[in-house]
Amino acid sequence: MTRRALLAGLVPAVVPAQTRALDASQPIPYYIGPGKEAPGFQPGDPTLAEWALAAWGRASGGGLRFRRGPEAEALLRIYWEGGRAGLYGEMVPIRVNRRHGAAVLVLPDTEALGSDIAAEARRDPLFRDTVVYLTCLHETGHGLGLAHTSDYANIMFFFGYGGDIPGFFRRYRRRLGTRDDIPKNSGLSEADITRVRGLYGR
Repeated sequence: MTRRALLAGLVPAVVPAQTRALDASQPIPYYIGPGKEAPGFQPGDPTLAEWALAAWGRASGGGLRFRRGPEAEALLRIYWEGGRAGLYGEMVPIRVNRRHGAAVLVLPDTEALGSDIAAEARRDPLFRDTVVYLTCLHETGHGLGLAHTSDYANIMFFFGYGGDIPGFFRRYRRRLGTRDDIPKNSGLSEADITRVRGLYGR
């Protein structure tokens, strides 16, 4: 059974699919699930998710803090999924002990993302990690309450608006020399930072 099918049993209720800010009056508890059964998952992928959360925390100017917690208490939950071709990830709003939360589904299988991205990910492991990291960043952005934008410069850009999708990832990949450069390069635009500070800035 997939994590998607289990969601209803893991949380008290699912709320309408819309973005909402989380309660950040205290550090937000988060959980990152195991991914061994998800196609394309690699052992280093949870670290990419951690780096994505840290990027949002820094961008918020201190308004967002996170702490790892048990799954049942986590307001923000990151799961690794298989799914239909072309889908990078998804955010599902949830309720946790009467509080707004979010389940983030990340699909780490770059082979399912079209021939251009699949071929480049096979040739270049850092490009593959770029795709997964930016997916984590985008979907956790939704989990934190940020909606899509139509600006290609933003991490919250919606691919449905079109544009050079492989180029979206290559732009970030060019900043990297090694994997350890990912936490030094947030991938967030000034507009992304302004928006998250509007929700969580002190």
